[in-house]
Amino acid sequence: MSDTKKPKCCRYCEAPAQLLNFGQAGYPYRASYGPTWVCVPCAAWVGCHPGTTKALGGLANAELRGWKIKAHAAFDPLWQGKMRRDQCSKGKARRAGYKWLAGQMGMPVDKTHIGYMTIDECRRVVEICESVFRQP
Repeated sequence: MSDTKKPKCCRYCEAPAQLLNFGQAGYPYRASYGPTWVCVPCAAWVGCHPGTTKALGGLANAELRGWKIKAHAAFDPLWQGKMRRDQCSKGKARRAGYKWLAGQMGMPVDKTHIGYMTIDECRRVVEICESVFRQP
């Protein structure tokens, strides 16, 4: 397993993140998550890309994880629609989607990723993406 994108510390308490696996002390999550970066005192966590120890984003508490789920539920259908419509790869469609989202949010593309967003940024993603579906 590669260890290329380790969260340095918890965004809530600044404690160092620990890489835990199912069955270890402090790891209360289902086995299907695989290796997970955890801040045990805050119960903030983030899963890893399959087969790696590379974090999928930043450590998140339950509230932020909920908003990330909502943001993905609003954003993912847009790039998935592009993938089907333009018959392009998943990677190309996601990159185009994040480029569009960065423009909508006034953020640099390299800083626009739901996995690293705050609650307020996730709320904004939901608003922006839902407005696309409301347009006539």
